Amino acid sequence: MGQNPDDMFGDEDYPAYTIGQAAEMLGTSQDFLRRLDEAKLIDPHRSSGGHRRYSRYQLRLAARAREMVDQGTALEAACRIIILEDQLEEALRQNGQQ
Repeated sequence: MGQNPDDMFGDEDYPAYTIGQAAEMLGTSQDFLRRLDEAKLIDPHRSSGGHRRYSRYQLRLAARAREMVDQGTALEAACRIIILEDQLEEALRQNGQQ
């Protein structure tokens, strides 16, 4: 049985967007999104046909990377910074729950 649509669209991690939709929403190219995948910033879900699907959370990371690259930061450096920021945020969140 499938997920309730209300649950899916409220879920930040639900892979709702195709690579074309994601690129259009971010105002970037599909190649840019593939490069973020190669740089290990995002790991899109793969459909049964092998197509990339992105969540809202992943789109926020990609938007941040695009912003940094547009400001002159190298793609690899931007990805590393965002990964470290994300890890720090998660550690602080977990520490606050203890």
